[in-house]
Amino acid sequence: MGEKKSFYTFQFWLLCTSSVLFMASFNMIIPELPSYLDAMGGEDYKGLIIGLFASTALISRPFSGRLADTIGRIPVMIIGPLVCVTLGLLYPAFTTIWGFLFLRILHGFSTGFKPTGTTAYLADIVSSKNRGEAMGILGVAGSIGMAAGPAIGSYIAMEFSLNAMFYASSFTALLSVLVLFGMKETLQDKVKFKPSLLLIHPRDVVEPRVIQPSIIMFLSVYAFGTVLTVTPDLSDHLGIGNRGLFFTATLLASVVTRLFAGKASDRFGREKIMMIGMTLLIASTILLGFSDTPQLFYMSAAIYGIAAGINSPTLFAWTVDLADELNRGKGMSTMFIALELGVILGSIFGAEIYDNDVTRFKYAFWFSSFMAALGLSYLIRLLALKRKEK
Repeated sequence: MGEKKSFYTFQFWLLCTSSVLFMASFNMIIPELPSYLDAMGGEDYKGLIIGLFASTALISRPFSGRLADTIGRIPVMIIGPLVCVTLGLLYPAFTTIWGFLFLRILHGFSTGFKPTGTTAYLADIVSSKNRGEAMGILGVAGSIGMAAGPAIGSYIAMEFSLNAMFYASSFTALLSVLVLFGMKETLQDKVKFKPSLLLIHPRDVVEPRVIQPSIIMFLSVYAFGTVLTVTPDLSDHLGIGNRGLFFTATLLASVVTRLFAGKASDRFGREKIMMIGMTLLIASTILLGFSDTPQLFYMSAAIYGIAAGINSPTLFAWTVDLADELNRGKGMSTMFIALELGVILGSIFGAEIYDNDVTRFKYAFWFSSFMAALGLSYLIRLLALKRKEK
């Protein structure tokens, strides 16, 4: 597609609106799931709440990437929210540990499809010189959903019931689907769906061009998996009633940061801006390990939000920069595979390190700091190699 003078179009804002609603829908239930699983007697399975969800998302990424590059971006974007609509209605009916874990497996398909289609769509309508800025704005939309969803979900659970929270999640996902019907497809040479499109060859799984940002994505989002799994219990330990407030604090810190970081990465380069983000990520997770008061907890959340606000749009824009235009779906899918791997390992190992022992919170978060430090080291190495090539 040709260069666009402005990406602030009606289609762009519809895309952002759908992203807000979708992100809110499945994040709405996350803070209450650890205690919900505890009530079933499944306290030893907390790491699987996020781990199973992310595992299914990971498996579905190659399919979503291939379909986004063949049948179109919008059909792929619709699949994810429809999964959320269905499963939000089923959670109240599946009241055993294994039934719950089975639904988490299915729920992962939602994020395996929607974000892949969304980022590929955005890459189609935005020029390269504004890519970081656009990804930043889309990231703000996603952040609003990710942060507001948990706070709203916890409020509904406290004031009404857990079942009401699940139904609200389903309704919010439905709204995100309805928004998509006002959007125009951007894939030029789309084809009709046929079963053979689901036959995935190894070459369809990874786009070699985007390996570098994918490695950084993996090392940075490991912390996110740990945060999702462990901070609800830390909130309880600190006497904070609403388990979603940590994510609200990250939102307040990240919204403006995303706008600034996106533009900055367009101007100064992706790697340099990522170094700042990774440094702040290390600082936030170290501080989170020391958090023994609500004040330190919220300070950690704010720094974490700034780091996420820098890292996310920069990594997305960097990935689109490197991806082949005809394989943008596969390129974004590769990056999301790295994201899911990081979240899976962060959630599982974070839960194992914590092991329901309040004296071990710090070790779970500090290992996240170590993973982020590896990412920072890798970025320093990439910049050193670039300087040598000049």
